[in-house]
Parts: sequence; C-alpha cells; structure tokens
Amino acid sequence: MMKKLGLLVFLCLGFQVMAAQVRVHTDMRTPTWTIIGLRYDAELAPGKWGSVFPPALKALNNKVIELPGYIIPTKVGAKFSEFMFSIVPIASCPYCGSGDIPAMIQVKMMTSIPITEKPVKLKGIFIINDSGDDRSEFFLLNAKQL
Repeated sequence: MMKKLGLLVFLCLGFQVMAAQVRVHTDMRTPTWTIIGLRYDAELAPGKWGSVFPPALKALNNKVIELPGYIIPTKVGAKFSEFMFSIVPIASCPYCGSGDIPAMIQVKMMTSIPITEKPVKLKGIFIINDSGDDRSEFFLLNAKQL
C-alpha cells in the first residue's frame, strides 16, 4: 500500500512539474501576419511546384510594414543584424509550422539588436522573393526595432 501511495505521489508531482514547464507564447497574429500566411504551394506546371502569392500579399511587396514576432537566430551570438523572424518562438519550432502559421521572414536590421526570447516589434521594407531561388521567400529590409 505504501509503495502504491508513493508511486501516486511521485506521478502527481511529476505531472505538476511537467505542466509547469509548458510555456505558452504570446499570440503574434496581426492582420499583416495573416496576409503573409496567404502564401501557398501549387503545381505551376506539370511536375513543377512553386509558391503562389495572392494579390493581397503582393500588395505588401516593397511597402513599409510593422510586425511583432520572435527572433530566430541563424548563428551563434548575443546581438544580430540578420536573423529569421517568426510568429512563434523557437521553442515552438517555427520550422515545423503548418496550417495557418506564416512562413518566417529573413530580417536585415539597420543596427544590431540583442537576442531575446520575448517578442519584439520591427518595422522595415517587406520584400517578396518570387524568383524561385533557394533564398527566403520574404525579407524585411532596413528594419529597426520599435
């Protein structure tokens, strides 16, 4: 009986610790992120797949936009002038996003900013890369932190 009680207490404590470790991130969805999420893949020609950028998304191209989000580093460091930017933090695996999670945006800052796990807000020129090359599909250039 004592072994069962001990096991029950151990399991209850274990579940409490696991529940305490689950972090819920701040929802960064804005109308602009929703528009970015309109990009989808389609068969453009027999056997040739590519991205489709609907008119509402194309309307953002070369426009100054503001976006809240999370810094996703692409190298080791404490400050970055180039990084990926996501609607979800790295702990939520933005690389595994599916459904209505928009693609990440490659950011090029005017000045370096420190890494943080907290959301930040950026402003810059939004560029759609529809060339079909293997670079990011979206860029935020000349960005600055607000």
